[in-house]
Amino acid sequence: MRRRLALPLAAAILALPAMLLTSGQASAAPADKPQVLSGFTQESAASYNSWVAARGNQGAWSSYGFDWSTDYCSTSPDNPFGFPFQTACARHDFGYRNYKAAGTFPANKARLDSALYADLKRVCAAYSGVSKASCDATAWTYYHAVDIFGKSVVVDGARSVA
Repeated sequence: MRRRLALPLAAAILALPAMLLTSGQASAAPADKPQVLSGFTQESAASYNSWVAARGNQGAWSSYGFDWSTDYCSTSPDNPFGFPFQTACARHDFGYRNYKAAGTFPANKARLDSALYADLKRVCAAYSGVSKASCDATAWTYYHAVDIFGKSVVVDGARSVA
């Protein structure tokens, strides 16, 4: 009986250094990952444009291990009343998912929500008159929804989403 246990135990002990080496290599992201993440999630149009370009070329950022997944505007329409909010919601998801993975979400949530609102207002800037007023009101509603419910089970579910 002792011999049957000894062989698997010895194999596990010998495999441990290889597993540690492999997991260490897989998790090694560039040292500037927090700065890059911050740069992609600011309120400015430049930050938004930078993120859109990076999203279109995710392979160039693969060493950073970013989570690019999205459910867009979660349970809300992605393009309410025809206003194209989908990309703004995707960037918001990017911020939520990556800051949660980094363990720094609470300190960044308000800024991520404000960046979403800035992105939505930029969408609305393309409209005028009643359409712009409707878009602005919808953007305000989306912002307040994530501001209030962004940490809730309704929004997060079992996954880490925005």
